[in-house]
Amino acid sequence: KRILFICLGNICRSPAADGIMRHLVAERGLEDEFLIDSAGIGSWHVGQLPDYRMLSRSEERFSRNAET
Repeated sequence: KRILFICLGNICRSPAADGIMRHLVAERGLEDEFLIDSAGIGSWHVGQLPDYRMLSRSEERFSRNAET
C-alpha cells in the first residue's frame, strides 16, 4: 500500500502527516505493509528540512502523549 501526503512546499503539513502516519503504522507493527512519503507541489523549498516550528510542535505533542 502506498500513501503520499502532498502540500505546497513539503516543509510543514505533508511532512507532519507523514510522521504521524509512520508513527501510527509502527504502533500497529505494519511498517512492511506501507510505503509512506510526502511531497510538495512547488519547488521553492527543494532540499530544505521541515519547518522548525512544525518540528518543535510535533516533538512537543508526541512527548506529551508519551507521558499519558
